[in-house]
Amino acid sequence: MNKKNYDDKKMPFVDHLEELRWVLIKCIIAVVVLSIGCYFFSEHIQNFLTRLYPYKLGYLGVSDAFIIRLKLSIVTGAIVGLPFIVYQFWTFIAPGLLERERKYIPIIVIFTTVCFLVGAAFAYFVIIPFGLRFLSSFQTENVVQTVVINKYLSFVVWLMIVFGLVFELPLLSAFLTKIGIINYRTLKRVRKYSIIVIFVAAAMLTPPDPQTQLFLAGPLILLYEISIFISRMIGRKKEKKEKEEEE
Repeated sequence: MNKKNYDDKKMPFVDHLEELRWVLIKCIIAVVVLSIGCYFFSEHIQNFLTRLYPYKLGYLGVSDAFIIRLKLSIVTGAIVGLPFIVYQFWTFIAPGLLERERKYIPIIVIFTTVCFLVGAAFAYFVIIPFGLRFLSSFQTENVVQTVVINKYLSFVVWLMIVFGLVFELPLLSAFLTKIGIINYRTLKRVRKYSIIVIFVAAAMLTPPDPQTQLFLAGPLILLYEISIFISRMIGRKKEKKEKEEEE
């Protein structure tokens, strides 16, 4: 971490904007550099993502092959650069944190990255195969799917990103509890509705057998329960501290 004056919390608003601009510039440069490097592996990345689909994929335009690999390189570059991006934004908000809270920045960076990668992997190995199988089941003898590769990759990459973000739920709950927007009581109150939504989503993406639906819904429910547990720990610690200050 560069030696910034974290104690200077009276920085003018314009200076904050300037600092944010430099954070964004550094993040963009990192993604561009990493994307260039990832382009040399774009064929392997494309093969890795398309091997989930059992049928042949096609291109519609002459330039599609190049454009698709370029897009894959940019997305992969952003994912590879995720630790750097998260670190930059946390160092930007660090001046507003207490000294004891700043030491958790490296842990938060690692935890954020790991949660995203686990979510993306869960989508790739579990959700997407079930989703493709379900959507392919609508084919008939007279009507078959003709899937173009750009639509397929958009579907796969989007699901991986969405589930990567969903797996950030425990971290998001911890942050929102810390700043007082939610508490564990709220999460417990809406738990039954959240579980219903999870099972409905699982039923839509899986074959109509309860074992498969439970296999899909289980990890998402577990994430929600972990979020409640983390929120409870932070909330109780916060309440205890407030009581001590009142006394």
